[in-house]
Amino acid sequence: MNFANPNILWLLAVIPLLAAYYIWQSRKGGAAIVISTLAGAAGAPRTLRYWLRHVPVALRLAALAALIVALARPRDVSHNVESSTEGIDIVLAIDISGSMLARDFKPDRITAAKQIAGEFVADRFGDRIGVVAFAGEAFTQCPLTSDQNTVQTLLSRLRSGVIDDGTAIGNGLATSINRLRESGSKSKVVILLTDGVNNAGQISPAMASKIAYDQGIKVYTVGVGKRGKAPYPMIDMFGNQSFAMADVEIDEELLRSIAAETGGEYFRAENNDALKSIYDHIDTLEKSKVEVVHSTLYTELFGRWIVLALLLLAVELFLSNFILRRIP
Repeated sequence: MNFANPNILWLLAVIPLLAAYYIWQSRKGGAAIVISTLAGAAGAPRTLRYWLRHVPVALRLAALAALIVALARPRDVSHNVESSTEGIDIVLAIDISGSMLARDFKPDRITAAKQIAGEFVADRFGDRIGVVAFAGEAFTQCPLTSDQNTVQTLLSRLRSGVIDDGTAIGNGLATSINRLRESGSKSKVVILLTDGVNNAGQISPAMASKIAYDQGIKVYTVGVGKRGKAPYPMIDMFGNQSFAMADVEIDEELLRSIAAETGGEYFRAENNDALKSIYDHIDTLEKSKVEVVHSTLYTELFGRWIVLALLLLAVELFLSNFILRRIP
């Protein structure tokens, strides 16, 4: 509670002065009559009325104090904070081809991609996120949802070998666009991660890129893999796993073209730390719009103080005129 006119409260200093004046007047005495002796009245009992004789004055002073408080306009203050978030719809398109098992990332490319993407999802409050996986073809692993736990769970279940091998970048991008096609969000983003060259699929990356541009979808492309050669897992005829060094081939020109046409950016990640930095950078580029409105509500309380003052005066008048009447 606060007061709209707090300076008026200084008038409360008058109350002790009035009380002191009343005490002084009481001790000074008022009208008197002359009698020969007090012997007969000295032993008279003091009734309840004697002890309550000062109550009317106390009630009157209390009523005056209540009126002063009412003039100061006491009010209850409540502060409200309303926030609205304009989220972004994001689709993570992740390559799950066999080459994503290469060990130039720790423990391998696909595991690093899933872990770092999961951390990215955890920081995107208010956004809807979906997951698309692609190799020789593409499929939706998780539709757009604001449930971060669901996205992270389905993201962690991605693995290589569940569909035909290959790298269908066009199909992966087209499937991501299809997830965003009916989105009502003002900001729509695809983060496409791959480690290869488009060599499969029915839709060309150039066509998918044009569709993304027409739909107002921004595409960030990420090429993963160190430059030169990287250790790839190999299974021999006896089922034993071994590793062989193979050339890392990423169509960086294509990925740059997709990003440039749609208003995004192309990034190259050669290790786990670089990939995390890329996601952190994208996180700063694509921020959700949050509007915070602060409002203050005042509830006037002076009415109850006026009512209190009137009640005190009513009780004072009743006591003075019926219970504690005094001879003038």
